[in-house]
Formats: sequence, C-alpha cells, structure tokens
Amino acid sequence: MLMRSRPLIALALAATSLASCGSPGPAEEPLLSEEALAAVTADPGAPTKALAREVDDLFSMEGLGETRALIVMKDGKIAAERYGEGYDADTRFVSWSMAKTVTALMIGQLVGDGLLRLDQPAPVPRWQRSGDPRADITLRHLLQMRSGLEHTEAGDPPWESGEVRMLFLDGRDDMADYATAQPPEAEPGEKFEYSSNTTVILADIAARTLADADHAEARRRAVSDYLHARLFEPLGMDSMVPEFDRAGTLVGGSLMHATARDWAKLGELMRRKGSHRGEQLVPRSWIEAMVKPSPASPHYGLQTWLNRPNGEAEHPLFPNRAPQSMYAMIGHMGQYVIVSPEQGLTIVRLGHSNREERIAMLQQLADIMELYPVQGR
Repeated sequence: MLMRSRPLIALALAATSLASCGSPGPAEEPLLSEEALAAVTADPGAPTKALAREVDDLFSMEGLGETRALIVMKDGKIAAERYGEGYDADTRFVSWSMAKTVTALMIGQLVGDGLLRLDQPAPVPRWQRSGDPRADITLRHLLQMRSGLEHTEAGDPPWESGEVRMLFLDGRDDMADYATAQPPEAEPGEKFEYSSNTTVILADIAARTLADADHAEARRRAVSDYLHARLFEPLGMDSMVPEFDRAGTLVGGSLMHATARDWAKLGELMRRKGSHRGEQLVPRSWIEAMVKPSPASPHYGLQTWLNRPNGEAEHPLFPNRAPQSMYAMIGHMGQYVIVSPEQGLTIVRLGHSNREERIAMLQQLADIMELYPVQGR
C-alpha cells in the first residue's frame, strides 16, 4: 500500500509546485531611485525606505498637483528634504494664507508686551464712533475669525469677493481702510467666517500700536523692524520678506515669502510653544491659546487651523488619520506647515494643487505622518 501511494504523492507535489509557479504572488514595489533615497537623512526616526517611498510618491503620483518643496522634521532635526525641478533650498516660496499665523504670532508678542489686550474692544478708530456696533468687536473675535463683519473670502465671480477686491482692486492701496469699512452682518463672536480682510485689520492694529498711524513709511518700518528683531532674526529666518501695501500696512493675511527651511523654523517654534534655544520668543500661553478651538469653529484657533472634527464631510486637514493635537498654517493652492507635537513632527509642503488635488495630496501627507508613532503610546 505504501509503495503504490508514492506516485500519487509525487503527482500532488508536482501539481502544487506548478500552481504556485502560475500564481502572480505579491506585487514587488519598484526600486527607489537615487533621488528618492537621497531625500532621507541618515537617522530619520522612521524606516528609511518607507519614508523615501512616501516622499517620492508625493512628488511623482498623479492627481496630487505639483509639490515644489517638502521638509519633514522629527524632534527638531531634518528627517527628509526634497525639492521639485527648478526649486531648491534657496527658493523663496509665497505664504498665501500661512501668513495669517505669522501675524497672530506678532499680535501675541504685542499682547505679551502689554501693548494690546485680547478681550478688550479692538483699537480701530473708525469703530469707536457713538452707536457703531463694531465697537464691541474684540481682538479675540478678530483672531478667531468671528468678527461678524461682512467679509466674503471667495465669490462668484471671483472679483466680487472681498479678498480679491482688497488685494487687487479698489482696496489694494489701503487694505485696512477697505477691510475696516465693511458693515456688520452678525453679532461679534456669533459666526465663524474665514477672511483675509480680518487679518489685515490685525496687521493694521499692529502698525497703529507701533508707529504713527498716518505715516506709511513709519508704519512699514516699525512692523518690519519688530518682526525681524523679535521673530525672524532670533530664529535665523534670513530669507523672510513680508509685503506691505501703499499705506504701509502689512499684507498679513496673504503675502510673506521665505524658504522652506525658514517656514519649518516657524513650525518648530510653535511645536516648542514659543521657545527657541532657551529664549521665550512668544509667550507659551499665547501658543496654547492659538491652538485652542474657537467657540464658533472647533477646527480653528487664533489664525491657525486645528486637526479636530468639525462635523462636516470635508475638513482642511485629516482628523481621522493624525492626533487631534495637530495643527497647521495653511495657504492657498496647497501651502502647509503642519505641526504634530505628539509625534514630534513639523512638516512643510509647498507647491500648487487645486481643490481635488489638495484633498488627495493631504492623504499622502497623512501616509508620511503615519510612519511616526505617537510619542508616549
């Protein structure tokens, strides 16, 4: 019986071998290019090849738009850095709305200096006339985008939006005058409405606090000197170039220019709660206030986006794939400085992506972040 069964066993083994040869098996991942591997440092704090692949996908996958710069920092050190064709470490990239968070940092320093108060009426002369309902708008209302002013960030057609009119049309020479002239449409504090005009009002308040309100050059110089002396120079941000309008007001909601590394330095300052090399550049309590949810919007703090659920299908970040303590500076067409304190991460992504591409691109950024565990867990 044993002798007769051996041919059957041999046939069964042969059939199994042939079947395994015919099956496709797991697909092999393509080899990583030298460029992809070179983007990752020697000690990135995550599996080197996995990180290199995820970074490479961000630059090469279709449907994500054009990534022009990426920096991943882990615990204060660069883990990965890569640039698109035509861009490098010396390229200055426009902030778009990432500038709003920088403006909020400056306001926080002025509050820390005792020159402004967060919960007192905003010092806007036009609003102090008798009976003006805008007199009840506080600095906190402005910082949390709940001033109640009739500001329309995006319109159809686009040139009818308050942002476009202020930046490029009838408001461009004196943006603060245009922004502060808008009427109220809701009670202060009642409604969240994202608005670049609101941030220009904050920039104007900074200029009025630091200089002669009627002298354009004095306003420009005072704010520029303050930002450089108190923020940019201590951080070593040599590339930062903020823009001003003809009236000397910082275009604080839209137009600052810096290298990717300098944008990363701002993210790291926030991750360290305002401290840099033992010096408290921004009050720790202010950074904590910046990342605390607004009463009118759970995913927004003080000029800063938060990775907290907002009860809506679409979110500017990805609360289902990263800690809710994560927050970000976000700019038009896909500019991001993302900070995740629980992971020790600061990620800078700069480039050009439309709405659909940004949604997909954010999931690729989430893939990168998921390579890093939440610390302490």
